[in-house]
Amino acid sequence: MNVSDPIADMLTRIRNASRARHTEVVVPASRTKRQIARILKDEGFIEDVMEAQDGGHPTLRITLKYVGGKAPVVSGLKRISKPGLRVYAGKTDIPRVLGGLGIVIVSTSQGIMTGAQARKAQLGGEVLAFVW
Repeated sequence: MNVSDPIADMLTRIRNASRARHTEVVVPASRTKRQIARILKDEGFIEDVMEAQDGGHPTLRITLKYVGGKAPVVSGLKRISKPGLRVYAGKTDIPRVLGGLGIVIVSTSQGIMTGAQARKAQLGGEVLAFVW
């Protein structure tokens, strides 16, 4: 299956799986998706990320995290920069999500990182997604 926006597909799979109370979700792997999953794990939104082979294709097996075993930690994921409309932010214009309760995922010249890391490194870039 050919997907025009693989990052949006990944975020939608995580969103749908968490709302359906699944324990894990399988996503086709890419370098960008690995970095986004690493950020989500480091920030405490998901439990774990493992790489696997599924019929010869690399996949990411993402274990979701729940508060008290019931409410999903990820309450929202939103793709900001889309293939049809790219959104960029300068080093002073990186947005905040819910007054700092969420994170912004930014693709910079130094790699994919959170908005806080980009502000600290004084880097701007493409605003990929909001997670809260």
